[in-house]
Amino acid sequence: MALGLQLRWQVLAGLLLCVCVGRWAEAGKVLVVPMEGSHWLSMREVVRELHTRGHQSVVIAPEVNMHIKAEDFFTVKAYAVPYTQDKFDSLVKTHEQLLFERVHFVTMFLKTMASLKTASLLFARSCEALLYNKDLIRDLNATSFDVVLTDPVHPCGAVLAKYLSIPAVFFLRFIPCDLDAEATACPNPFSYVPRLLTKNPDHMTFFQRVKNMLYPLGLKYICQITFTPYAQMASELLQREVSLGEILASGSVWLFRGDFVMDYPRPIMPNMVFIGGINCANRKPLSQVCTAAFIQSVFPVEHILLIKDILKTFIPHCKVGPCSEMDGSNH
Repeated sequence: MALGLQLRWQVLAGLLLCVCVGRWAEAGKVLVVPMEGSHWLSMREVVRELHTRGHQSVVIAPEVNMHIKAEDFFTVKAYAVPYTQDKFDSLVKTHEQLLFERVHFVTMFLKTMASLKTASLLFARSCEALLYNKDLIRDLNATSFDVVLTDPVHPCGAVLAKYLSIPAVFFLRFIPCDLDAEATACPNPFSYVPRLLTKNPDHMTFFQRVKNMLYPLGLKYICQITFTPYAQMASELLQREVSLGEILASGSVWLFRGDFVMDYPRPIMPNMVFIGGINCANRKPLSQVCTAAFIQSVFPVEHILLIKDILKTFIPHCKVGPCSEMDGSNH
């Protein structure tokens, strides 16, 4: 495992070095446009590794954010956004509560769509505040970055890279609506590769194949809500009509935080590289294991007594019952 992790780091650093390298193999300047939340926690380790190899990284972040704070191995350039920290925190809290609600599917779908619209609007306003910040864009242009490192799930970084005419490296777990396949012209056989979240096996029945083909149609509506504003912003900036697929097609390298151990094999293009596991580089032992709340929400009642006995046997310090608190230092 350690050897595999080390090799992935070497591959990742080598790919970014090839993009950043100048005529005399000078240290590169990397412009980082991260996605908020846990996406940044994985990308931060890449930025740290680039720093150890002599590269300079500048992280662009909104003033209101969750995890993106200044550290000694990168520089932060913050920009103002038209919403408050309370508004952002409220959105995050609402989304977290939705994950644990047990309601009818239709109710959950409607609530999720409402939350998604609110979140999409907020992120689009953040991107608009970045792209139309003339002083910041002028400063970025003057710095002459060699590459943009960004997560295309939040396409703002891809739009910025296209606008500044800088090569882009995409760092992601996955992107919905098969936009990666569209952008790279990669074969994408719906009948053979199980779609994410369908729970289909790799040997599908006829009806499972039908489900596999129909499932992406439902996601199109979600992607229409989420991604349309970025194509519109890009069209205004570039002064011509562009699609999101065209913007993402400009990506030089796609770094996927996954592999074919976790995911079903599928066709890939030469500029798609799997680096699964690098987000587990800094492992920390749990100081307290407290899983009863999860067990009670997942398993049938008749199984819980047996599970409690197992927990008490193997994890003596685990309190079997609803968790009162979790140690946040290991998240």
